[in-house]
Amino acid sequence: MLRLTFLIRRKQGMTREAMQRYWLEEHAPLVASHSQTLNMLRYVQVHTTDDDHGRLTGRRGQMEEPYDGVAEVWWNSKDAMVEATRSNEGRQIDQILRSDEEQFMDLERSVAWFNYEYPQVNPTPENVVATERSSLLKLYFPLRQIESLSVEEAQWYWRTHHGPVIRRQAHGSGILRYQQVHRDEPELTAGINGSRGSKVEPYLGHAEVWMDRTAMGNPTPENKAASKRAYEDEAKFIDFARSAMFLTKEHVIIDRR
Repeated sequence: MLRLTFLIRRKQGMTREAMQRYWLEEHAPLVASHSQTLNMLRYVQVHTTDDDHGRLTGRRGQMEEPYDGVAEVWWNSKDAMVEATRSNEGRQIDQILRSDEEQFMDLERSVAWFNYEYPQVNPTPENVVATERSSLLKLYFPLRQIESLSVEEAQWYWRTHHGPVIRRQAHGSGILRYQQVHRDEPELTAGINGSRGSKVEPYLGHAEVWMDRTAMGNPTPENKAASKRAYEDEAKFIDFARSAMFLTKEHVIIDRR
């Protein structure tokens, strides 16, 4: 499957609450009404919570400001996405959606990229969702690589070295689900950012971790040790100052899987 990740910063003058309300109550129905024409398989809004996200960074130091949310869209394949969105009707719909995005998004400070998923800790069935009324949270970690590594080198290390580190300690860390989402399809990525006027460099990809909030407030010795191992390995390929980390809740708008 091909996936789109769209990190969103709110329009200047809007509160996060107002932005998220418009996004969910006005923009989501608009997207849903065109979703079949655009061949969307799944569409999820990921809303940043009001938690103190600065506490997440720990020894990683100063990181980028959390985004206000993330739009996630899946297609069965690249061909399915291209066929639908590059038709005359698809282009017209994109203009409609873009015009509405301007009502609540700062498009210059938002950024999107196309990517593919690499599940690491994956329950069966894949039904872990951090809904608004549950105690689950989804940790979002968009990251950029250190200067000494190319995109390909960093993604390779992330996938083949860091992934196993996290998998081995998932139970002790309280992780319910973890997957890596790697940026790909550079032409498509350049196209969507160009059409939105983004001035932000796309990330290498992002990590997603689902966990229970109740486990976060009382870390065990195992959890502390796991966090230390994770950070030490992250420092081998992640530029923390150019990466971000924040907690979110998920609103599943469309799911045709």
